[in-house]
Amino acid sequence: MIKENIWIIGTGYMAIEYAKVLQKLSCEFIAIGRGSENCKHFREITGVDSIDGGLVEFLKTNPRIPNAVINTVGIDSLSSSTRSLIEYGIKYILLEKPGFGNPNELSETLLLSKKYDSNILLAYNRRFYQSALKAVEIINADGGVKSFNFEFTEWSHSIQTLDKSLVEHNNWFYGNSTHLIDLAFFLGGKPKSLSCYKTGSLNWHPSGSIYSGSGETEGGALFSYIANWQSPGRWNLELATNNYRLIFRPLEKLQIMKLGSVQIDYFDEIDYKIDEEFKPGIYLQTMAFLNNQKSLFSDIFEQFENMKEVYSKINF
Repeated sequence: MIKENIWIIGTGYMAIEYAKVLQKLSCEFIAIGRGSENCKHFREITGVDSIDGGLVEFLKTNPRIPNAVINTVGIDSLSSSTRSLIEYGIKYILLEKPGFGNPNELSETLLLSKKYDSNILLAYNRRFYQSALKAVEIINADGGVKSFNFEFTEWSHSIQTLDKSLVEHNNWFYGNSTHLIDLAFFLGGKPKSLSCYKTGSLNWHPSGSIYSGSGETEGGALFSYIANWQSPGRWNLELATNNYRLIFRPLEKLQIMKLGSVQIDYFDEIDYKIDEEFKPGIYLQTMAFLNNQKSLFSDIFEQFENMKEVYSKINF
């Protein structure tokens, strides 16, 4: 495991959550922030001083190349900061999802990572929920997923009042909804075919507000999805195997329906302690990152492919 010379870029909410995990793992790290207020808050919560002034100024001091970097900056700066890290010579980066502010920024980051041979992994932490990891075990033992459906309705009534940039609001589908979509296809299988429908718009998300679609995975499972951001709803994922229906509602807890019954029970063989002590998924995701378990992540190349073949088709 990588235990020393780790950088956290950013000092906001997600940076604090990663810092808590690194402290628990007794890792040596520094945090590089931009604004003094965030840096002060970071110190108050974690007890660790951070370096203010921003990443670009910090890199001018010619710091030693780190063993690993966790990039948690705001969505507007994800691409530019990652490109700065790559060009500085950093080879191993955990990049907060979706890895860009505007989708057209992703290709430049990908080309740079290829040029400099940098490993960029996307931090889709829901893959590392204890509920999701137990579902993987059940799915593998029961012959795989046969069908699944999911809903990624967003709470427009509360999102529209959030103090977010125009870029973040306009790209909410990529920055937020893909969290669930990534989990659905991580558990259910990569889509081989995909038919998509979309209508509606919101003043803060003009590209769409009502979504529906279906398809088939490479493994032969049929799937469908729906979302209506103009109506009540919540994130939901259900996967069917031969003997079970696995229900994620909420995603952090696994419910199960067994063949021959309509009763739905919370799966009681999961110890949720680690997802209750830390932000769900973050501890195990950080562990996987520091242990170089790259196969558990979507890397920058897979994210680019998903953008082309999945996300941009759903949000066409």
